[in-house]
Amino acid sequence: MKRIIRVFPRRTKATPTDELAIVGRGPELFDEADEVHVSVTFEWDLPYAEDLADEWSHVAPVTIGGPATGMRGEAFEAGKYLREGYVITSRGCPNRCWFSSVWEREGNIVREFPIQNGWNVLDDNLLACSDDHVNAVFAMLAKQSKSPEFTGGLEAKRLKRWHVEALRLLKPKQLFFAYDTPDDLGPLQEAGKIMLDAGFTTASHSLRCYVLCGWKGDTVTAATKRIRETADAGFTPMAMALRDEKGQRTRLWMDFQRLWARPAIMHAKCTRD
Repeated sequence: MKRIIRVFPRRTKATPTDELAIVGRGPELFDEADEVHVSVTFEWDLPYAEDLADEWSHVAPVTIGGPATGMRGEAFEAGKYLREGYVITSRGCPNRCWFSSVWEREGNIVREFPIQNGWNVLDDNLLACSDDHVNAVFAMLAKQSKSPEFTGGLEAKRLKRWHVEALRLLKPKQLFFAYDTPDDLGPLQEAGKIMLDAGFTTASHSLRCYVLCGWKGDTVTAATKRIRETADAGFTPMAMALRDEKGQRTRLWMDFQRLWARPAIMHAKCTRD
């Protein structure tokens, strides 16, 4: 079996933790491998990733891959580029969102893969998959030792009542939706109503929602309005400030995102204000 070292420019919650997963450094004296894979998630890390690849080329042949390179993702292999518990069961998204590179990189036709075990689902758009596939994912999650998480996001426009009933039985730790554009609000409000009627609660903070902000022309006043609309719909909002091509955000939007980042603080603010 080949000994493959995977190198990551930075550590995130999803970075593998095994001994062959190395973060943010070049080779050391006893590092040996048959291949080295440099995995890059964020475009602004590409220059550093190229430097790392050059350093590791003295150990073994190096390839650079990952979402930041624009390469199309292939079938998911558990534990290789994502830590244990994180799982991808499909790639691609039928939506052509102006702020997302997913449909350009992965295509706008969803590709379904054989389902592997995990509890944190990162699919680009799980609910755009066939009913059979979604049912199979839910069945897999029901067998896991940890509560499911849907941090990849669920699209409110595609949420069906049978999804909600199945999700209620799974008792997920958290489910993320998204409020990216004005036309997301109506479906988000409807999704909140259905989920609360089914037994989900705002007090559990399990219903979460990414709220996009910080694009050209956006204002703190407008973003705050979207945050409050999200909370009123029954979701704990989480501000997501857009970054530029260098991965930078202005101080204004950094502060805004930090303000709306912790569920307990956000609910207290929404209740008080």
